[in-house]
Amino acid sequence: MTQLNETVLNELVGRILGDLGGAVSVPLVRIGDALDLYKTLREIGPASADELAEAAGCAKRYVREWLAAQAASGYVHYEDGRFSLTPEQACVFAEPDSPVNLVGAFDTAAAMVENQPKVQSAFKTGRGVAWGDQAGCMFCAVARLFRPGYVNALVQDWLPALDGVVDRLKAGAAVADVGCGHGLSTILMAQAFPNSRFTGYDFHADSIAAATAHARAHSLTNVHFEVGRAQDFDGRDFDLITCFDCLHDMGDPKAAAAHIRKALKKGGTWMVVEPMAGDTLEENINPVGRLYYSASTMICVPTSLAQETGLALGAQAGEKRLTEVIRSGGFTRVRRAAQTPLNMVLEAT
Repeated sequence: MTQLNETVLNELVGRILGDLGGAVSVPLVRIGDALDLYKTLREIGPASADELAEAAGCAKRYVREWLAAQAASGYVHYEDGRFSLTPEQACVFAEPDSPVNLVGAFDTAAAMVENQPKVQSAFKTGRGVAWGDQAGCMFCAVARLFRPGYVNALVQDWLPALDGVVDRLKAGAAVADVGCGHGLSTILMAQAFPNSRFTGYDFHADSIAAATAHARAHSLTNVHFEVGRAQDFDGRDFDLITCFDCLHDMGDPKAAAAHIRKALKKGGTWMVVEPMAGDTLEENINPVGRLYYSASTMICVPTSLAQETGLALGAQAGEKRLTEVIRSGGFTRVRRAAQTPLNMVLEAT
């Protein structure tokens, strides 16, 4: 029998126990979000468990146990029999527009678990799992996951990092948001630049319906949404085309790059926002890479393999591989214009 290193073993078990604690917190965080327990605690805290239960309209015994679990996880603050949210905890759990709101990540984790039987079967067949066949809450979860990053960086940092793009948007430009999903990115741009016209394209009809409803709720008249694939969507002469966290999901991103090149005006710009990644596995063995590789296994690779050539770049494709794909479409200049801990922004012309 192989001799075990007890120190190494104990460190591994300790990490796994921490992981399991996070995993079993997924439904509790989602309950706290759905029932406004975090929001209510921020408003009334410090509060006893019974006070929170009464304010939130929930059963006291459940809330007491929920709060105990949250305190043990470090997700709420506990002191002298009363619970509260620190400003930092509120940023993560109770403030939707916070750049570090992570509730959408818990929603996505739940959807990944629901997706397991389909992806597990695909491991044996090598086939994909189409985006429309993923877990029922996947689309909303992914939209919510990316929303904080877009709200806090898209208009403020990413677009200004592109050469001359903001000036064109202010004057009035034609913009296509390809792979727009629920349209959060499209709507943020449309709100910021009322003189420009925005068209969101996505191959998933239900997402386009949700995006259209979202635009109507905001009474926007300079944006509309259409069902369309990245490699053959309608529309030409765009000043700017954007792809947010979706190029790596496409079955044939090279064909998409070629079509996007043709759909741009001369001198137009393609902005590609992708997950932050190095070009090698060694560079991505870190907490961000861990999240993205896991999501890629359960969501991105199955989605790509269900389409056309199924290139399956994966969420950690890296800048070098992404640049190769972008250049294959006829773009001659690709540069990293901006970045965050979770995303890189590439500008192609």
